[in-house]
Amino acid sequence: MSVGRIRYDWQEAEIQAIYNTPLLELIYQAASVHRQFHNPKQIQVCKLISIKTGGCPEDCNYCAQSSRYKTEVKPEALLEKEAVVSIAEKAKQTGVSRICMGAAWREVRDNSQFETVLDMVKDVTAMGLEVCCTLGMLTADQAKRLEDAGLYAYNHNLDTSREHYSTIITTRTYSDRLNTIENVRQTNVTVCSGGILGLGETPEDRVSMLHTLANLSPHPESVPINILSQVPGTPLENQPDVPIWDVVRMIATARIIMPASDVRLSAGRARLSQVEQALCFMAGANSIFSSDDNKMLTVTTPCPDYDADKEMLNLLGLEMRPPTKREVKVTTPAIVG
Repeated sequence: MSVGRIRYDWQEAEIQAIYNTPLLELIYQAASVHRQFHNPKQIQVCKLISIKTGGCPEDCNYCAQSSRYKTEVKPEALLEKEAVVSIAEKAKQTGVSRICMGAAWREVRDNSQFETVLDMVKDVTAMGLEVCCTLGMLTADQAKRLEDAGLYAYNHNLDTSREHYSTIITTRTYSDRLNTIENVRQTNVTVCSGGILGLGETPEDRVSMLHTLANLSPHPESVPINILSQVPGTPLENQPDVPIWDVVRMIATARIIMPASDVRLSAGRARLSQVEQALCFMAGANSIFSSDDNKMLTVTTPCPDYDADKEMLNLLGLEMRPPTKREVKVTTPAIVG
């Protein structure tokens, strides 16, 4: 098995075998791969800003921001650019190197709101920070305009496997998601795409999702692993918690099959102890989301704050990774190894 080199021809059976490796051996293999491609002392700390909260017309069964469900999240107008810049400045002062802006839209529309988002991207990028946006479906032209504004990354998660997807979302297709990723790939903007654990999926669904991601060429530069936050009022409010061992197993498998990607320990981290988070870092996670207000995107997703995360990183002997400049796209990636 080709562990420790970049491949785009993974078979599901190979990934399943990695996923099923005895846990301590799996962590060891993932940690070894991680050290080949990344500085194991560095963790990138990111801040997620909800620039447009609530009122989304989609029916994602897990989402507090869907207009179809009655949750504690209420629709809000697009934030003023100055408010976003102020939040980003505060985050930068704490060592955050990546600002992610999320809007509860099904798709980007060519209107004044998109123009405001482009201005936000320009201003926060000018601060020397990496900027990522997650705005829903995107055309190739819109992706190019985001690139021209200086966008570093675009997030568009697959959420789950193609087979399980239609039980979670019906208002867009799996192919729609892959098409948006392809539109981003027409630019130099990097791709951030991962999934959510706890949607009622099977281990086979998890492997299938990883198989789709790992056979994209190039791999997504960022792969978020989210843990479901069960939101009252949504169809998945009574889902059981995801065992920490499943989280670690998923992170380790992602690390091995997409060795150069950042694996981001994302939503749901607030429920993990420092010891559990340390296991995730050992397994190859090298990015977290931190906060100034104890929420990741909305009040329904708790998030550790900057001080708590600094304390944890100091305890573990880890340091905050500085921002990097956007790299030029490689159209025909070379096999490494």
